Amino acid sequence: MAYGEAGILLQYFQQQLIDNPSFFHAYQMDLEEQITNIFWVDARMLFDYHCFVDVISLDTTYFTNGDHRPLAIFSRFNHYRGRVIFGAILLYDETIESFKWLFQTFLQAHNQKNLQTIFTDQDQAMKRALKEIMPLTKHGLCTWNIMRNGVKHLGNLMKDGSHFLRDFKKCMYDFEEEIDFENSWRDLLVKYNVEENTWLNSIYQRKEKWATCYMKNAFTLGMRSTQLSESINSDIKNYTRPNLNINQFFKQFERIVQEKRYNELQNDYEMRQKIPRMIVQSSPLIRQLSQIYTPPMFNLFQREWDLVSATNIIERNETNVCCNYVITMVDEKGEWNVSYESYLENGEWAITCSCRKIEQWGILCCHSLRILFCKDIKLLPEKYILKRWTRHARSDAMSDHGGKPINVDPRLESSKQYKQLCSRLLRLAHDVSDDSEACTMVWEGVLELEKKVVAI
Repeated sequence: MAYGEAGILLQYFQQQLIDNPSFFHAYQMDLEEQITNIFWVDARMLFDYHCFVDVISLDTTYFTNGDHRPLAIFSRFNHYRGRVIFGAILLYDETIESFKWLFQTFLQAHNQKNLQTIFTDQDQAMKRALKEIMPLTKHGLCTWNIMRNGVKHLGNLMKDGSHFLRDFKKCMYDFEEEIDFENSWRDLLVKYNVEENTWLNSIYQRKEKWATCYMKNAFTLGMRSTQLSESINSDIKNYTRPNLNINQFFKQFERIVQEKRYNELQNDYEMRQKIPRMIVQSSPLIRQLSQIYTPPMFNLFQREWDLVSATNIIERNETNVCCNYVITMVDEKGEWNVSYESYLENGEWAITCSCRKIEQWGILCCHSLRILFCKDIKLLPEKYILKRWTRHARSDAMSDHGGKPINVDPRLESSKQYKQLCSRLLRLAHDVSDDSEACTMVWEGVLELEKKVVAI
Protein backbone atom coordinates (compact mmCIF):
# COMPACT_ATOMS: atom_id res chain seq x y z
CA MET A 1 0.00 0.00 0.00
CA ALA A 2 1.09 3.56 -0.70
CA TYR A 3 2.02 5.94 2.11
CA GLY A 4 -1.07 7.28 3.89
CA GLU A 5 -3.48 4.69 2.47
CA ALA A 6 -3.76 2.73 5.73
CA GLY A 7 -5.14 5.77 7.55
CA ILE A 8 -7.68 6.48 4.78
CA LEU A 9 -8.67 2.81 4.84
CA LEU A 10 -9.33 2.82 8.59
CA GLN A 11 -11.40 6.01 8.31
CA TYR A 12 -13.48 4.53 5.51
CA PHE A 13 -14.21 1.31 7.43
CA GLN A 14 -15.01 3.27 10.60
CA GLN A 15 -17.63 5.29 8.71
CA GLN A 16 -19.10 2.09 7.28
CA LEU A 17 -19.49 0.70 10.81
CA ILE A 18 -21.20 3.91 11.94
CA ASP A 19 -23.62 3.66 9.00
CA ASN A 20 -24.35 -0.03 9.63
CA PRO A 21 -22.95 -2.05 12.59
CA SER A 22 -23.24 -5.29 10.59
CA PHE A 23 -20.40 -4.18 8.30
CA PHE A 24 -17.44 -6.59 8.61
CA HIS A 25 -13.78 -6.02 7.78
CA ALA A 26 -10.46 -7.66 8.64
CA TYR A 27 -6.75 -7.17 7.94
CA GLN A 28 -3.85 -9.55 7.62
CA MET A 29 -0.51 -8.25 8.87
CA ASP A 30 2.94 -9.25 7.66
CA LEU A 31 6.01 -9.89 9.85
CA GLU A 32 6.76 -6.16 9.99
CA GLU A 33 3.22 -5.38 11.22
CA GLN A 34 2.27 -3.86 7.87
CA ILE A 35 -1.21 -4.41 6.38
CA THR A 36 -0.84 -6.88 3.54
CA ASN A 37 -4.42 -8.08 2.81
CA ILE A 38 -7.79 -6.39 3.44
CA PHE A 39 -11.18 -8.15 3.40
CA TRP A 40 -14.62 -6.54 3.75
CA VAL A 41 -18.34 -7.29 3.39
CA ASP A 42 -21.25 -4.93 3.93
CA ALA A 43 -24.63 -5.86 5.44
CA ARG A 44 -26.27 -6.55 2.08
CA MET A 45 -23.44 -8.93 1.13
CA LEU A 46 -23.97 -10.80 4.40
CA PHE A 47 -27.70 -11.06 3.76
CA ASP A 48 -27.21 -12.12 0.12
CA TYR A 49 -24.85 -14.89 1.20
CA HIS A 50 -27.44 -16.17 3.68
CA CYS A 51 -30.06 -16.32 0.91
CA PHE A 52 -27.83 -17.92 -1.74
CA VAL A 53 -25.23 -19.92 0.19
CA ASP A 54 -24.39 -22.79 -2.18
CA VAL A 55 -22.10 -22.06 -5.15
CA ILE A 56 -19.67 -19.15 -5.53
CA SER A 57 -16.75 -18.11 -7.68
CA LEU A 58 -13.56 -16.42 -6.54
CA ASP A 59 -11.77 -14.50 -9.24
CA THR A 60 -8.28 -13.07 -8.76
CA THR A 61 -7.56 -12.19 -12.40
CA TYR A 62 -8.27 -8.49 -11.86
CA PHE A 63 -4.83 -7.91 -10.44
CA THR A 64 -2.96 -9.64 -13.25
CA ASN A 65 -2.78 -6.13 -14.65
CA GLY A 66 -0.15 -4.32 -12.56
CA ASP A 67 -1.77 -0.95 -13.20
CA HIS A 68 -4.80 -1.81 -11.08
CA ARG A 69 -5.32 -2.64 -7.43
CA PRO A 70 -5.07 -6.34 -6.43
CA LEU A 71 -8.82 -6.87 -6.05
CA ALA A 72 -10.41 -10.31 -5.69
CA ILE A 73 -14.17 -10.84 -5.57
CA PHE A 74 -16.48 -13.55 -4.21
CA SER A 75 -19.65 -13.66 -6.32
CA ARG A 76 -22.54 -15.88 -7.38
CA PHE A 77 -25.99 -16.03 -9.01
CA ASN A 78 -29.01 -14.52 -7.29
CA HIS A 79 -32.53 -15.87 -7.88
CA TYR A 80 -32.63 -14.09 -11.27
CA ARG A 81 -29.29 -15.63 -12.27
CA GLY A 82 -27.86 -12.13 -11.97
CA ARG A 83 -24.58 -11.14 -10.34
CA VAL A 84 -24.30 -10.82 -6.57
CA ILE A 85 -21.13 -9.95 -4.62
CA PHE A 86 -20.51 -11.65 -1.25
CA GLY A 87 -17.17 -10.20 -0.30
CA ALA A 88 -14.11 -8.40 -1.65
CA ILE A 89 -10.43 -8.37 -0.80
CA LEU A 90 -7.38 -6.33 -1.66
CA LEU A 91 -4.94 -9.22 -1.90
CA TYR A 92 -1.38 -7.87 -1.95
CA ASP A 93 0.08 -11.28 -1.05
CA GLU A 94 -0.82 -14.60 -2.77
CA THR A 95 0.84 -17.17 -0.52
CA ILE A 96 -0.81 -20.28 0.90
CA GLU A 97 -0.99 -18.64 4.33
CA SER A 98 -2.72 -15.59 2.87
CA PHE A 99 -5.35 -17.70 1.12
CA LYS A 100 -5.90 -19.70 4.31
CA TRP A 101 -6.43 -16.43 6.18
CA LEU A 102 -8.81 -15.27 3.45
CA PHE A 103 -11.03 -18.38 3.55
CA GLN A 104 -11.07 -18.44 7.35
CA THR A 105 -12.04 -14.76 7.46
CA PHE A 106 -14.69 -15.27 4.77
CA LEU A 107 -16.32 -18.05 6.82
CA GLN A 108 -16.06 -15.99 10.00
CA ALA A 109 -17.88 -13.09 8.35
CA HIS A 110 -20.62 -15.44 7.14
CA ASN A 111 -21.22 -17.27 10.44
CA GLN A 112 -19.22 -20.35 9.37
CA LYS A 113 -21.84 -21.27 6.76
CA ASN A 114 -19.93 -23.52 4.41
CA LEU A 115 -20.24 -23.74 0.65
CA GLN A 116 -21.16 -26.68 -1.52
CA THR A 117 -19.00 -25.66 -4.51
CA ILE A 118 -16.44 -22.97 -5.27
CA PHE A 119 -14.96 -22.12 -8.69
CA THR A 120 -11.48 -20.57 -8.90
CA ASP A 121 -8.63 -20.21 -11.36
CA GLN A 122 -5.69 -22.66 -11.38
CA ASP A 123 -3.69 -21.04 -8.56
CA GLN A 124 -1.92 -23.82 -6.63
CA ALA A 125 -1.67 -21.83 -3.37
CA MET A 126 -5.42 -21.28 -3.44
CA LYS A 127 -6.03 -24.97 -4.11
CA ARG A 128 -3.97 -26.07 -1.08
CA ALA A 129 -5.60 -23.49 1.20
CA LEU A 130 -9.11 -24.57 0.11
CA LYS A 131 -8.32 -28.21 0.79
CA GLU A 132 -7.30 -27.37 4.35
CA ILE A 133 -9.92 -24.74 5.29
CA MET A 134 -12.93 -26.02 3.31
CA PRO A 135 -12.34 -29.77 2.96
CA LEU A 136 -16.02 -30.57 2.35
CA THR A 137 -16.46 -27.96 -0.39
CA LYS A 138 -16.27 -29.16 -4.00
CA HIS A 139 -13.54 -27.28 -5.87
CA GLY A 140 -14.14 -26.59 -9.56
CA LEU A 141 -11.77 -24.92 -12.01
CA CYS A 142 -12.92 -22.08 -14.24
CA THR A 143 -13.41 -23.53 -17.74
CA TRP A 144 -12.92 -20.12 -19.36
CA ASN A 145 -9.58 -19.76 -17.60
CA ILE A 146 -8.54 -23.23 -18.78
CA MET A 147 -9.43 -22.35 -22.37
CA ARG A 148 -7.46 -19.10 -22.14
CA ASN A 149 -4.40 -20.95 -20.79
CA GLY A 150 -4.86 -23.58 -23.48
CA VAL A 151 -4.63 -20.92 -26.19
CA LYS A 152 -1.48 -19.54 -24.51
CA HIS A 153 0.28 -22.91 -24.19
CA LEU A 154 -1.00 -24.63 -27.34
CA GLY A 155 -1.51 -21.79 -29.79
CA ASN A 156 0.73 -23.53 -32.31
CA LEU A 157 -1.85 -26.35 -32.56
CA MET A 158 -4.66 -23.93 -33.46
CA LYS A 159 -3.23 -22.54 -36.70
CA ASP A 160 -4.01 -23.24 -40.36
CA GLY A 161 -7.61 -24.39 -39.95
CA SER A 162 -6.90 -26.73 -37.04
CA HIS A 163 -9.89 -28.02 -35.04
CA PHE A 164 -7.89 -28.57 -31.85
CA LEU A 165 -9.81 -25.97 -29.83
CA ARG A 166 -13.15 -27.42 -30.95
CA ASP A 167 -12.07 -30.95 -30.01
CA PHE A 168 -10.72 -29.75 -26.65
CA LYS A 169 -14.03 -28.03 -25.85
CA LYS A 170 -15.83 -31.22 -26.78
CA CYS A 171 -13.83 -33.11 -24.14
CA MET A 172 -14.63 -30.42 -21.60
CA TYR A 173 -18.39 -30.07 -22.17
CA ASP A 174 -19.94 -32.83 -24.26
CA PHE A 175 -19.55 -36.10 -22.36
CA GLU A 176 -21.68 -37.15 -19.40
CA GLU A 177 -20.06 -40.57 -19.05
CA GLU A 178 -16.46 -40.97 -17.89
CA ILE A 179 -15.62 -43.70 -20.41
CA ASP A 180 -16.70 -41.44 -23.31
CA PHE A 181 -14.54 -38.61 -21.96
CA GLU A 182 -11.49 -40.88 -21.55
CA ASN A 183 -11.83 -42.24 -25.10
CA SER A 184 -12.22 -38.77 -26.55
CA TRP A 185 -9.23 -37.47 -24.58
CA ARG A 186 -7.00 -40.28 -25.85
CA ASP A 187 -8.17 -39.60 -29.41
CA LEU A 188 -7.33 -35.91 -28.96
CA LEU A 189 -3.77 -36.65 -27.81
CA VAL A 190 -3.14 -39.09 -30.66
CA LYS A 191 -4.77 -36.98 -33.37
CA TYR A 192 -2.62 -33.93 -32.61
CA ASN A 193 0.48 -35.89 -31.48
CA VAL A 194 0.58 -34.25 -28.02
CA GLU A 195 0.83 -37.32 -25.76
CA GLU A 196 3.89 -35.85 -24.03
CA ASN A 197 2.65 -32.26 -23.73
CA THR A 198 3.31 -31.07 -20.18
CA TRP A 199 0.39 -28.63 -19.93
CA LEU A 200 -2.20 -31.10 -21.27
CA ASN A 201 -0.97 -33.80 -18.90
CA SER A 202 -1.13 -31.43 -15.94
CA ILE A 203 -4.67 -30.30 -16.75
CA TYR A 204 -5.74 -33.92 -17.26
CA GLN A 205 -4.58 -34.72 -13.71
CA ARG A 206 -7.25 -32.24 -12.50
CA LYS A 207 -10.01 -33.46 -14.82
CA GLU A 208 -12.43 -34.04 -11.91
CA LYS A 209 -12.48 -30.24 -11.43
CA TRP A 210 -13.54 -29.26 -14.97
CA ALA A 211 -14.84 -32.15 -17.12
CA THR A 212 -18.65 -32.39 -17.33
CA CYS A 213 -18.74 -36.12 -16.55
CA TYR A 214 -17.03 -35.48 -13.19
CA MET A 215 -18.64 -32.13 -12.36
CA LYS A 216 -22.16 -33.52 -12.82
CA ASN A 217 -21.86 -34.92 -9.30
CA ALA A 218 -21.41 -31.39 -7.93
CA PHE A 219 -24.06 -28.79 -7.16
CA THR A 220 -23.15 -26.00 -9.61
CA LEU A 221 -26.39 -24.15 -10.52
CA GLY A 222 -25.12 -24.30 -14.10
CA MET A 223 -21.99 -22.31 -13.21
CA ARG A 224 -18.77 -23.57 -14.77
CA SER A 225 -16.45 -20.59 -14.60
CA THR A 226 -15.47 -17.45 -12.70
CA GLN A 227 -16.62 -15.25 -15.58
CA LEU A 228 -19.38 -13.99 -13.30
CA SER A 229 -16.67 -12.30 -11.24
CA GLU A 230 -14.62 -11.40 -14.29
CA SER A 231 -17.51 -9.45 -15.79
CA ILE A 232 -17.70 -7.46 -12.54
CA ASN A 233 -13.96 -6.88 -12.77
CA SER A 234 -14.45 -5.57 -16.30
CA ASP A 235 -16.99 -3.07 -14.96
CA ILE A 236 -14.54 -2.01 -12.26
CA LYS A 237 -11.80 -1.40 -14.83
CA ASN A 238 -14.20 0.74 -16.84
CA TYR A 239 -15.01 2.91 -13.82
CA THR A 240 -11.63 3.13 -12.11
CA ARG A 241 -8.26 4.51 -13.11
CA PRO A 242 -4.84 3.37 -11.88
CA ASN A 243 -4.14 6.79 -10.35
CA LEU A 244 -7.21 6.79 -8.07
CA ASN A 245 -6.37 6.95 -4.37
CA ILE A 246 -7.80 4.22 -2.19
CA ASN A 247 -10.71 6.35 -0.96
CA GLN A 248 -11.76 7.12 -4.55
CA PHE A 249 -11.34 3.46 -5.38
CA PHE A 250 -13.79 2.43 -2.62
CA LYS A 251 -16.32 5.02 -3.77
CA GLN A 252 -16.19 3.72 -7.32
CA PHE A 253 -16.43 0.13 -6.08
CA GLU A 254 -19.55 1.08 -4.06
CA ARG A 255 -21.05 2.62 -7.18
CA ILE A 256 -20.60 -0.59 -9.16
CA VAL A 257 -22.05 -2.73 -6.36
CA GLN A 258 -25.07 -0.43 -6.13
CA GLU A 259 -25.61 -0.70 -9.89
CA LYS A 260 -25.76 -4.51 -9.62
CA ARG A 261 -28.27 -4.21 -6.79
CA TYR A 262 -30.34 -1.74 -8.77
CA ASN A 263 -30.55 -4.31 -11.57
CA GLU A 264 -32.17 -6.69 -9.09
CA LEU A 265 -34.65 -4.00 -8.05
CA GLN A 266 -35.59 -3.58 -11.70
CA ASN A 267 -36.08 -7.33 -12.00
CA ASP A 268 -38.30 -7.28 -8.90
CA TYR A 269 -40.41 -4.47 -10.36
CA GLU A 270 -40.79 -6.14 -13.76
CA MET A 271 -41.71 -9.45 -12.13
CA ARG A 272 -44.56 -7.78 -10.23
CA GLN A 273 -45.80 -5.87 -13.27
CA LYS A 274 -45.66 -8.57 -15.94
CA ILE A 275 -47.45 -11.89 -16.27
CA PRO A 276 -45.07 -14.74 -17.25
CA ARG A 277 -45.53 -16.11 -20.74
CA MET A 278 -46.71 -19.71 -20.44
CA ILE A 279 -46.09 -22.04 -23.36
CA VAL A 280 -48.89 -24.34 -22.15
CA GLN A 281 -51.68 -22.25 -20.66
CA SER A 282 -53.76 -25.18 -19.46
CA SER A 283 -51.01 -27.08 -17.59
CA PRO A 284 -51.52 -26.95 -13.78
CA LEU A 285 -47.79 -27.57 -13.31
CA ILE A 286 -46.82 -24.63 -15.51
CA ARG A 287 -49.39 -22.37 -13.84
CA GLN A 288 -48.10 -23.42 -10.39
CA LEU A 289 -44.45 -22.64 -11.17
CA SER A 290 -45.21 -19.41 -13.02
CA GLN A 291 -46.26 -18.01 -9.62
CA ILE A 292 -43.29 -19.49 -7.72
CA TYR A 293 -40.15 -19.26 -9.85
CA THR A 294 -38.54 -15.98 -10.88
CA PRO A 295 -38.99 -15.30 -14.63
CA PRO A 296 -35.49 -16.47 -15.72
CA MET A 297 -35.87 -19.75 -13.82
CA PHE A 298 -39.44 -20.20 -15.01
CA ASN A 299 -38.20 -19.86 -18.60
CA LEU A 300 -35.51 -22.48 -17.95
CA PHE A 301 -38.12 -24.83 -16.51
CA GLN A 302 -40.42 -24.23 -19.47
CA ARG A 303 -37.57 -25.16 -21.79
CA GLU A 304 -37.31 -28.52 -20.01
CA TRP A 305 -41.08 -28.93 -20.23
CA ASP A 306 -40.95 -28.18 -23.96
CA LEU A 307 -38.28 -30.89 -24.42
CA VAL A 308 -40.61 -33.51 -22.92
CA SER A 309 -42.21 -33.91 -26.35
CA ALA A 310 -38.79 -34.93 -27.74
CA THR A 311 -38.28 -37.77 -25.21
CA ASN A 312 -38.89 -41.48 -25.81
CA ILE A 313 -39.32 -44.23 -23.23
CA ILE A 314 -37.54 -47.25 -24.71
CA GLU A 315 -37.51 -49.48 -21.62
CA ARG A 316 -39.89 -49.89 -18.66
CA ASN A 317 -39.57 -51.92 -15.48
CA GLU A 318 -42.58 -51.09 -13.33
CA THR A 319 -43.79 -52.37 -9.96
CA ASN A 320 -46.22 -50.93 -7.42
CA VAL A 321 -43.42 -49.24 -5.49
CA CYS A 322 -40.46 -48.65 -7.82
CA CYS A 323 -40.40 -47.97 -11.55
CA ASN A 324 -37.30 -47.70 -13.70
CA TYR A 325 -37.19 -46.23 -17.21
CA VAL A 326 -34.65 -45.71 -19.97
CA ILE A 327 -35.17 -42.44 -21.86
CA THR A 328 -33.77 -41.25 -25.19
CA MET A 329 -34.08 -37.93 -27.00
CA VAL A 330 -34.96 -37.28 -30.63
CA ASP A 331 -31.89 -36.18 -32.61
CA GLU A 332 -29.65 -36.52 -29.56
CA LYS A 333 -27.24 -39.28 -28.61
CA GLY A 334 -27.31 -40.98 -25.21
CA GLU A 335 -29.64 -42.72 -22.80
CA TRP A 336 -30.87 -41.56 -19.40
CA ASN A 337 -32.07 -43.75 -16.55
CA VAL A 338 -34.99 -42.42 -14.53
CA SER A 339 -36.14 -44.01 -11.27
CA TYR A 340 -39.58 -43.26 -9.79
CA GLU A 341 -40.51 -44.48 -6.31
CA SER A 342 -43.98 -44.27 -4.83
CA TYR A 343 -44.67 -44.42 -1.09
CA LEU A 344 -48.18 -45.81 -1.05
CA GLU A 345 -48.88 -45.21 2.63
CA ASN A 346 -48.55 -41.42 2.51
CA GLY A 347 -48.93 -40.80 -1.22
CA GLU A 348 -45.47 -39.23 -1.58
CA TRP A 349 -43.07 -40.01 -4.39
CA ALA A 350 -39.41 -39.51 -5.36
CA ILE A 351 -37.73 -39.28 -8.73
CA THR A 352 -34.08 -39.34 -9.83
CA CYS A 353 -32.39 -39.14 -13.23
CA SER A 354 -28.89 -40.11 -14.33
CA CYS A 355 -28.39 -36.65 -15.88
CA ARG A 356 -28.50 -35.26 -12.30
CA LYS A 357 -29.94 -31.90 -13.37
CA ILE A 358 -31.96 -31.53 -10.17
CA GLU A 359 -28.79 -32.20 -8.14
CA GLN A 360 -26.73 -29.76 -10.25
CA TRP A 361 -29.15 -26.98 -11.17
CA GLY A 362 -31.96 -27.34 -8.65
CA ILE A 363 -34.68 -27.82 -11.31
CA LEU A 364 -36.16 -31.01 -12.77
CA CYS A 365 -34.96 -32.27 -16.16
CA CYS A 366 -37.11 -33.13 -19.17
CA HIS A 367 -36.47 -36.86 -18.60
CA SER A 368 -38.00 -36.72 -15.12
CA LEU A 369 -40.84 -34.49 -16.31
CA ARG A 370 -41.73 -37.09 -18.97
CA ILE A 371 -42.29 -39.68 -16.24
CA LEU A 372 -44.30 -37.25 -14.10
CA PHE A 373 -46.48 -36.55 -17.13
CA CYS A 374 -47.04 -40.27 -17.63
CA LYS A 375 -47.86 -40.67 -13.92
CA ASP A 376 -50.50 -37.93 -14.23
CA ILE A 377 -48.81 -35.75 -11.59
CA LYS A 378 -50.19 -32.22 -11.89
CA LEU A 379 -48.26 -30.27 -9.23
CA LEU A 380 -44.68 -30.33 -7.90
CA PRO A 381 -44.15 -30.87 -4.17
CA GLU A 382 -42.06 -28.33 -2.28
CA LYS A 383 -38.99 -30.59 -2.07
CA TYR A 384 -38.45 -30.25 -5.83
CA ILE A 385 -38.70 -26.45 -5.78
CA LEU A 386 -35.40 -24.94 -4.68
CA LYS A 387 -36.15 -21.81 -2.66
CA ARG A 388 -33.12 -19.90 -3.95
CA TRP A 389 -34.77 -19.86 -7.42
CA THR A 390 -38.13 -18.59 -6.18
CA ARG A 391 -39.72 -15.16 -5.79
CA HIS A 392 -39.40 -15.54 -2.01
CA ALA A 393 -35.68 -16.35 -1.92
CA ARG A 394 -35.06 -13.34 0.35
CA SER A 395 -37.89 -13.95 2.79
CA ASP A 396 -35.73 -15.16 5.70
CA ALA A 397 -34.28 -13.00 8.46
CA MET A 398 -30.70 -13.55 9.63
CA SER A 399 -28.10 -12.40 12.14
CA ASP A 400 -24.61 -11.06 11.55
CA HIS A 401 -21.34 -12.42 12.95
CA GLY A 402 -22.11 -10.70 16.28
CA GLY A 403 -25.56 -12.30 16.61
CA LYS A 404 -27.49 -9.09 15.84
CA PRO A 405 -30.29 -9.08 13.23
CA ILE A 406 -29.03 -7.72 9.93
CA ASN A 407 -30.65 -4.50 8.78
CA VAL A 408 -29.61 -4.19 5.15
CA ASP A 409 -30.47 -0.49 4.93
CA PRO A 410 -30.80 1.27 8.31
CA ARG A 411 -31.74 4.54 6.60
CA LEU A 412 -34.67 2.84 4.88
CA GLU A 413 -35.84 1.32 8.17
CA SER A 414 -35.52 4.69 9.92
CA SER A 415 -37.55 6.40 7.19
CA LYS A 416 -40.21 3.68 7.39
CA GLN A 417 -40.57 4.07 11.17
CA TYR A 418 -40.69 7.87 10.89
CA LYS A 419 -43.55 7.71 8.37
CA GLN A 420 -45.49 5.21 10.48
CA LEU A 421 -45.17 7.34 13.63
CA CYS A 422 -45.98 10.59 11.83
CA SER A 423 -49.17 9.28 10.26
CA ARG A 424 -50.38 7.78 13.55
CA LEU A 425 -49.56 10.83 15.70
CA LEU A 426 -50.93 13.35 13.20
CA ARG A 427 -54.19 11.44 13.04
CA LEU A 428 -54.33 11.36 16.85
CA ALA A 429 -53.69 15.12 17.07
CA HIS A 430 -56.43 15.77 14.52
CA ASP A 431 -58.93 13.60 16.40
CA VAL A 432 -58.42 15.27 19.82
CA SER A 433 -57.82 18.90 18.79
CA ASP A 434 -61.50 19.85 19.25
CA ASP A 435 -61.83 18.20 22.68
CA SER A 436 -59.88 19.92 25.47
CA GLU A 437 -60.16 16.95 27.85
CA ALA A 438 -58.89 14.48 25.25
CA CYS A 439 -56.20 16.93 24.18
CA THR A 440 -54.96 17.28 27.77
CA MET A 441 -54.84 13.49 28.16
CA VAL A 442 -52.80 13.11 24.97
CA TRP A 443 -50.48 15.98 25.99
CA GLU A 444 -49.78 14.35 29.35
CA GLY A 445 -49.16 11.06 27.59
CA VAL A 446 -46.68 12.70 25.20
CA LEU A 447 -44.76 14.25 28.10
CA GLU A 448 -44.57 10.87 29.82
CA LEU A 449 -43.36 9.26 26.57
CA GLU A 450 -40.67 11.92 26.23
CA LYS A 451 -39.33 11.06 29.69
CA LYS A 452 -39.16 7.35 28.79
CA VAL A 453 -37.42 8.07 25.46
CA VAL A 454 -34.82 10.26 27.19
CA ALA A 455 -34.26 7.50 29.73
CA ILE A 456 -33.34 4.90 27.06
